[in-house]
Amino acid sequence: MATRQTPPALAPFQAPLAALEKLRDASRDSREKVAIAWEREDGNVFRYNVPLPSRIAPDALPEVRHLVERIVKFVLWSAGGWRLRLAGPDEIVKPIAADYAAKGARAFDVGFFSDLYARDLVAEVVPFIARVPHTKERRVVVKNNTDGNRIGFDLGASDFKISALKRGKVVFSKEFPWDPRNQPDPQYHYQKLTAGLKEATAALGGKVDAIGGSTAGTLVGKRLGPASLIRAVLEKAPEKKAIARGLFERIEADWGVPFEVFNDGDVTALAGAIAMKRTGILGVAMGSSEAAGYIDPTGALTGRISELAFAPVDLNPAAARDEWSGDAGVGAMYFSQQAVNHLATCFGMRFPKTMKLPARLKAVQAAMEKHEEVALKVYLMIGRYLANAAAWYHEFYDFSNLMILGRVTSGFGGDIVLQTARMGLQAISPELAEKIDIFMPDEKARRLGQSVAAAQIPAIR
Repeated sequence: MATRQTPPALAPFQAPLAALEKLRDASRDSREKVAIAWEREDGNVFRYNVPLPSRIAPDALPEVRHLVERIVKFVLWSAGGWRLRLAGPDEIVKPIAADYAAKGARAFDVGFFSDLYARDLVAEVVPFIARVPHTKERRVVVKNNTDGNRIGFDLGASDFKISALKRGKVVFSKEFPWDPRNQPDPQYHYQKLTAGLKEATAALGGKVDAIGGSTAGTLVGKRLGPASLIRAVLEKAPEKKAIARGLFERIEADWGVPFEVFNDGDVTALAGAIAMKRTGILGVAMGSSEAAGYIDPTGALTGRISELAFAPVDLNPAAARDEWSGDAGVGAMYFSQQAVNHLATCFGMRFPKTMKLPARLKAVQAAMEKHEEVALKVYLMIGRYLANAAAWYHEFYDFSNLMILGRVTSGFGGDIVLQTARMGLQAISPELAEKIDIFMPDEKARRLGQSVAAAQIPAIR
């Protein structure tokens, strides 16, 4: 049981969008800016411009530089990248470029993305704005393909699900238990997935026209990056890392049919798009961490990394820190089981040290069902955070639908989060509140499932 204690202080929330709007107001008569561009695989680029006043007062410079640095990091974790190019005043851009050295302030980010792209991360200051490349992104338009015989898979950390569709009708669906995180031989992953695909093929009479997949972890094209699924390989058998990361390319070569795979966040957004007939969806899953996925207004997947768990949503340097990256104010501490635990503790709930985060979430949910004030405070605060995040995320994603899901949104507390976020967005920006529908998926979307949605991604030639 959770009991109350004297709560630690909760750091005041500092909304980055409010700081950006303040900077915009001060820059209305100026053409100065900082141009930010992160380049990733295949020449894909995401660019963002930060407006600047023609003159920045010396006492305001640290605040402006901090905002720009947080935006640089947000773009990295939303879009991905191995090469950063910055243009703008030296006193702003040079310290930020230095942060992205191997031993700089963003060493975690450098290590993560150098590993993801299998190349050194490069950060450079360029002398002219014109030399900063413009946005260019891979787009895979999903047209709800239901023709032919299709297989879809959804790889999770404790099980994976495979579905087979014949002309849009599900004829096979099965969950397969596995333990990929503790298997240092990538042959294990390959054999398990192959066996599941063969079982689904049998249900289709031996004929497969296309395969689509959803997977936990990061992807560069069809190659796995740092992912819990291959963690044991990376840690215990690093000489086999290339084999593990080439899992999907190997599967694609074996089957010789149109093949697509995306991270599970994107496919979750896709499932919402198919079931609810919407586009322009940013999906935010509040589970053990924060996961996200994106479908653009044309119904296309963009290949962005969308690891918003590590993307800043709070400018306060004293905000709660994520234990993995060590950074303050990032999404994982606001929209996850970690966030529930942090807030509950700050509001006076006490948990046994041995109690894991899922059990702590259940304790808070149980308190919510009893209408206890401390639990209500937790969900109200997450809703307020989400209202600010919705407006902030809209700076970097073009969406009109913000779909929230995950264990944190289960039960009465999820309803509180949803309604608080809607009202909060109305207070922050009535214009955005008119444009953005914050919602939870209905039962139809939940039933669809990621493996069925993934099966509909590839187009049959």
